[in-house]
Amino acid sequence: MIVSTIGQGLLWSLLGIGIYLTYRILNFPDMTTEGTFPLGGAVCVTAITSGIHPILATLLGVLAGMAAGFVTGILFTKGKIPVILAGILVMAGLNSVILFVMQSPNKGLSNFPRIQTFFTNLNLPNYFDIVILGLLAVIITIILVLFFINTDLGQAYIATGDNEVMARSLGIKTDRMKILGLTISNGVIALSGALISQNDGYADVSKGTGVIVIGLASIIIGEVLFGELAFAERLIAVVVGSIIYQAIITLIIYLGFDTTYLKIFSSTILAICLMIPTLKEKLNLKTGLEKEA
Repeated sequence: MIVSTIGQGLLWSLLGIGIYLTYRILNFPDMTTEGTFPLGGAVCVTAITSGIHPILATLLGVLAGMAAGFVTGILFTKGKIPVILAGILVMAGLNSVILFVMQSPNKGLSNFPRIQTFFTNLNLPNYFDIVILGLLAVIITIILVLFFINTDLGQAYIATGDNEVMARSLGIKTDRMKILGLTISNGVIALSGALISQNDGYADVSKGTGVIVIGLASIIIGEVLFGELAFAERLIAVVVGSIIYQAIITLIIYLGFDTTYLKIFSSTILAICLMIPTLKEKLNLKTGLEKEA
């Protein structure tokens, strides 16, 4: 159970990293997430069932997610539609795209190869293949994100999120940076959707419902536990937060709670994590007043 939870946490942490790139750097929530996550899975599963190699199928899922993020960016920057509404519009449209891709509400992978199938010859214990796959995916993603951030383009992207007015004064095309950020983040989110669909053995049009809460919970848990960190450390904190979140969900299931209501548990966990900094501040203030008295 512990190994399985770690593997799930690693795969879901990619979702958190993708959301982090817009939510924490550009300072806005991107609702496209709930469409690109199942889109990545749908494109990947459909490609595999069409005879395409699982790795190439996964990359196709990533490209589909990037295309969706690009559309949201265009609506937001060029169409002047508020980012939340632009994300909702694209998310709603992707529902039809997913149905068109799969030609049904869901599609299974029974008797078809998956990426983790390539680890079967290693004679690993149960669920260790998912852990290795998750580790590889997380390490490669973090390395690529760090490489991007350390380029001039990546620094312009960071500057846009820090202070858009100042970034413009320095000649940075901030609209392009926003489009780029939405494109990259939704590609990472689609990667998570593609890998999780392979792990689950199926893709479903409704798989994206509520996933933004899971991603945000991973981010907030990591921030609450570790506080102020360097950029690379923050990405690792998101991964740890995702594993802890999956462990909490596993514990809830283990205790016998009805899995039908997992979404309310997810929302409750996120709400508690969001309130912790405020509670800490109030408790510290109270303690300070008591000392003065």
